[in-house]
Amino acid sequence: MLTTPLRRAAAGAAALAAGLATLTGCSTGGGDEGTLNILIDNSEATGQLMQALADAYTEAHPDVEIELELRPGGSEGDNIVKTRLQTGDMPDLFFYNSGSLLQALAPDQTLVDLAGESYMDAVTDTFKDGVRAGDALYGVPVGHAVGGGVLYDLAAYEELGLEVPTTWDAFMANNRAILDAGNAAPVIQTYGTESAWTSQLFILADNYNVLAAEPDWAEAYTANEAHFADTPAAAAGFEHLQEVAEAGYLNEDFASLTYAEGLAALAAGEGVHYPMLTTALTEIEATDPEALDGVGFFALPGTDPANAGLTTWLPGGLYLPQSNEDPGPAQDFLAFVASTEGCDAQTAGASVIGPYFIDGCTVPEDVPPAVAQLQTYFDAGLTAPALEFLSPVKGPALEQITVEVGSGIRSAADAAALYDEDVKKQAQQLGLEGW
Repeated sequence: MLTTPLRRAAAGAAALAAGLATLTGCSTGGGDEGTLNILIDNSEATGQLMQALADAYTEAHPDVEIELELRPGGSEGDNIVKTRLQTGDMPDLFFYNSGSLLQALAPDQTLVDLAGESYMDAVTDTFKDGVRAGDALYGVPVGHAVGGGVLYDLAAYEELGLEVPTTWDAFMANNRAILDAGNAAPVIQTYGTESAWTSQLFILADNYNVLAAEPDWAEAYTANEAHFADTPAAAAGFEHLQEVAEAGYLNEDFASLTYAEGLAALAAGEGVHYPMLTTALTEIEATDPEALDGVGFFALPGTDPANAGLTTWLPGGLYLPQSNEDPGPAQDFLAFVASTEGCDAQTAGASVIGPYFIDGCTVPEDVPPAVAQLQTYFDAGLTAPALEFLSPVKGPALEQITVEVGSGIRSAADAAALYDEDVKKQAQQLGLEGW
């Protein structure tokens, strides 16, 4: 559901583009001899990872040149991917989301099934479930597991003597203490230009808690047998957003502040909590590396302190379009990406912000505090996927709806009911039973 966690153009993207391999038009076959063309989004995080993989692969295969072509993020980028697949104008490989957005590409008609490839044996089942359609598997993971929860100011917590909350009530109590101290906004929200997607985190990052209360929620939701408005655990995310807004816990400039400015505010101590994905750590590092040491992370709290778990997002993947008439070179590169050597290349050339989804791959010990805290949820087995990796049903208007709730324009109950109507279009387009 979170369409563009970090698929937006990020700070430093222009500098990144200048440093990438030569950007060219796409190839509709295997490309020029010895050349692989790969389409990627223009975010800092994706660029770092793909450049690291390209450099390592070409060092081991000096007869191969890899050319990375940038596309925009957000809905514009989604439309470019769909159009180029439909017209047969896609490069040799392309990077894109896993989960529900992948299903919207009609993968059985546009992508090559990789299930029979031996290199897929090393890909974990968790990631495979995010790129699966029936018995077919379509992608190889690039990057790390992502956590959805709350980035927070470690210094503020130490100064105020606060503990990481394991229940929603404890989180709200921390917000009250921060507000009373008067030095910073308790909760950062960023609804400014191209940043409305950030308003969704209170709902999307709550899926672990929804599943804890309703283990069959994803299946019932997909079958149109359960909905946000009539499932209290699912509606709670909308209610939480309304709660923090009505309590006066948001930064005063929430309506105009952008995502990049929100991260800067967190790093500067102007706000203490920022509901966000851990992919944001890459963006913080790109603009203010020293700030990483002052940022922590915890999962969005629920109601049971003994079951305080994390909602996780799968990374995007590399996909092989059916229009590639000479897939051999692309397959060889995919095999490299799905190996420990591929993970090592990513570790050496990009920020490590979570576990890998390739067997045998490890995370360095000297990671930032937020990454170490993220890892504890995986070590304890307290993780569950975001809804978009368990159900193909999503609606395009969620970010607009959540902005309205956070802005006091729409109530949580109305928002949940409206979103239930919004998802019907997507479900019907996918031809799902019961819709």
